[in-house]
Amino acid sequence: MKIGMVGLGRMGGNMARRLRRGGAEVVAYNRSPEVTRELARETGLEATESLPELVARLTGPRIVWLMLPAGDATQQAIDQLVPLLAAGDVVVDGGNAFYKDSMRRGGALAGHGIRFVDAGVSGGVWGLQEGYALMVGGENEALRLLDPFLKVLAPAPDKGWLHCGPVGSGHFVKMVHNGIEYGMMQSLAEGLALLKGRDDFNLDLAAVAEMWRYGSVVRSWLLDLTAEFLKRDQTLGDIQPFVQDSGEGRWTALEALEQGVPAPVMSLALMMRFASQGANDYPAKLLAMMRKGFGGHAVKEGDGK
Repeated sequence: MKIGMVGLGRMGGNMARRLRRGGAEVVAYNRSPEVTRELARETGLEATESLPELVARLTGPRIVWLMLPAGDATQQAIDQLVPLLAAGDVVVDGGNAFYKDSMRRGGALAGHGIRFVDAGVSGGVWGLQEGYALMVGGENEALRLLDPFLKVLAPAPDKGWLHCGPVGSGHFVKMVHNGIEYGMMQSLAEGLALLKGRDDFNLDLAAVAEMWRYGSVVRSWLLDLTAEFLKRDQTLGDIQPFVQDSGEGRWTALEALEQGVPAPVMSLALMMRFASQGANDYPAKLLAMMRKGFGGHAVKEGDGK
């Protein structure tokens, strides 16, 4: 039971650790060789310093799992792998790729006889301990070969992973999953902000969040994590109000437009992330000037940024 892992960042590194703990043989490659060597010392995996070396250490049918940033990094790795692999080998893309890119890549690799699996992976930094939610797309034979590794990576052999359908379906399901995640996070943040705003009640947000974790219809892992950090700090005075978006939320909103399916919660959650990044600053300045223009309302002057 041997698999090649390419990309040993936070997710890829912990996935390699979980595979090793589950008894899988892992051959690994990372752009920074020291990262691979350190993980080899820790886990006993086989460290390599190039993709050709990684492929050479695998036996057919080979499985190479990529945990790389979506876009150019993933495509470059696939392009390098094509001449190294043989018909029947499997390439798994476990990054947050756009599902239409995965469909295109699957078709291109099929022309070389190489099987492609798109794997949406959720679990973050807790995946090593709790297991990863895995949403995979690809042909049945590729999934049969991948099955032993999915069962190790998942929270349980029979739970937390799903063969969603053909190539592209795994990343499509993960994309929608992340759109839902945006909406859930936004609603929790807004609700807790409303609680905080009622100063006369002097509410203990940590206690409220902790209470909601039991019996409430809003209980969730996101609420668990929120309750935990609120125990340590409720003011969040040292935290900048800047929320990054990974791209999955954008793709979900665009998919809703393409299908003509109303998805206001997910779309507005994405807009709020843009606003946190400063994208609403100039429109807000325009609004202030409009009010001044028609009503003579005062504007607050700042540093002009």
